[in-house]
Amino acid sequence: MAEEKKDTEKQQKPRRKPAAKKPAAKKPAASNKPATKTAGGSTAGAGPKKPAAKPKPKAETATKGKGAAEATSKTADSKASERSTAKKPAAKKPAAKAPAKAKSETKPKRRPKQEAPERPVVSARARYVRVAPRKARLVADQVRGLPIDDALPLLRFSTRGAAQDIRKLIESAAANAENNHDLVADDLMIKDIHVDEGPTLRRYRPRALGRATRINKRTSHIAVALTPEE
Repeated sequence: MAEEKKDTEKQQKPRRKPAAKKPAAKKPAASNKPATKTAGGSTAGAGPKKPAAKPKPKAETATKGKGAAEATSKTADSKASERSTAKKPAAKKPAAKAPAKAKSETKPKRRPKQEAPERPVVSARARYVRVAPRKARLVADQVRGLPIDDALPLLRFSTRGAAQDIRKLIESAAANAENNHDLVADDLMIKDIHVDEGPTLRRYRPRALGRATRINKRTSHIAVALTPEE
């Protein structure tokens, strides 16, 4: 019974028709063209056009620009003067100069030292003397730095063989000083004397069993320099 009642109620209820949809109002399509500006600054199609402002004459604008520049320059000058006055410290008074020293107080200038005149040097040389350099140097060391008056007697009474050769060389150098440089031989001294090695003469001596031994006969070069005493 209940099912029959439900069926009858469904049949009795009228079905409502769906409301018809109203068509949507179409909006006018926006134009893709950009709005053009007029001389007065208004855009085309944006309300009523405003009248364009008249351009001002050039003379007025120029005078206004000059007046503004002058005003800005005056303000800048005034600011700069204010800054300079504010930053400038008080001027210091110059210190009083000390009185100049009298000429008598000043130290006298030192005169440059006069260089002593160079003493002449007379030299002589003997080459290929048949004396070994080692033996001649022993005699030369005894004579170096002595005056001639002391050196010649020492060499005359020496027992070494090289002493006579060195004595003759010193006498030759003293003769050169008297003849070439007008010096007095008694006032001279031996400034320097040195002995160098010369060539060696090689000789051979026969020995036992047919052998031979070498004999070296050495030579020396002797040089002497004389100068006047102080």
